[in-house]
Amino acid sequence: MPISPTAEGFRAAFQRPALTLGEITWRWVTGATAAALFFFGLFELLDTLPVTSGEMLFLRTRHPYLVAEAIAHIFRGSLSRAVMTSLLAGLMLGLLWIVAASLGRIATVRGLLDYFPRNLGGASAGAPVAETASNVSTNLNPFETLTRLNFLRAVVAVAAIFGFVGAAILAGFASPDADPSPGLAFLLFLPLAGLICLVWWALNWLLSLAGLFAVRDGEDAVGAISAAVAFCRERTGAIFAVSTWTGLAHLVAFVGATTVISMPLGFAGVLPWRLVFLGVILVTLAYFVLADWLYMARLAGYVCIAEMPEELLAPPSPQPMPTPPGGLQATPAPPIQTTIDRDEVILSDEPTSP
Repeated sequence: MPISPTAEGFRAAFQRPALTLGEITWRWVTGATAAALFFFGLFELLDTLPVTSGEMLFLRTRHPYLVAEAIAHIFRGSLSRAVMTSLLAGLMLGLLWIVAASLGRIATVRGLLDYFPRNLGGASAGAPVAETASNVSTNLNPFETLTRLNFLRAVVAVAAIFGFVGAAILAGFASPDADPSPGLAFLLFLPLAGLICLVWWALNWLLSLAGLFAVRDGEDAVGAISAAVAFCRERTGAIFAVSTWTGLAHLVAFVGATTVISMPLGFAGVLPWRLVFLGVILVTLAYFVLADWLYMARLAGYVCIAEMPEELLAPPSPQPMPTPPGGLQATPAPPIQTTIDRDEVILSDEPTSP
């Protein structure tokens, strides 16, 4: 290909760090809100739990059985409140994520659509690019479409959670109380869980890709999904290349981060725990920054493929043979004979006359 969408995606992520900063902003704001809400709700719940002197006595023994009995007695009667609070908090966080993801996707996609029509011709191959106008949507409010798409993504995630629960129930039938077989139940649960993860990942990826066409072409939710399916069908090779290379880079970053995190954990018995905890937090945040940057590079690659003219995606046509000087066509060489001539006298079975 004259232009590599993968290289153009990484180049766009390098040259437009503000887009990655915007992606990090809405993702981290949502994550920080979820973490703060979780710890605040947990501490508030613990403050409302009465602890008697007998339960404190069981806790101070540090015996596993006595401690478990004390904790079960402390939380008795408060499970319903914890469940209702968690459901309400999850609903509010889901709404916050839908709004933040919609606004963030509008900003990043429009920034990439403004970038590529001006810079697509400056690829490393130097191939001429036809004049293409920006495909920024004339729809002034793609927020509604993105809200619906992100709502579908949240529904798919909830459906995946219920799918895991259903898979655990089905696998539990293979291990009844009368004849328990935990190994068989685990072997049945593992492929079901893998299938659920695969279906969830595919649907979430498709709905995320549909947001590109909701901003670019002003499509509604159904039209954006249909455009994403057609986009994958027509330009499968380029999309697969961008997804593969960015996925491999993400895998390398994950392996490197886990390796670096294991180093301070190895000194947990020597160094102060606060220093170890700080090192783990810093490495985790650095990994999250790199992961968001790679996601932006992948999204930029997809936008590059969508904005690229069709003739640049096709392989180059073979060049004609050069004409010799004087305008004369070169005489083709006679074909090489690869068979044996049976009429040849030297190969004949008849004796020759003296």
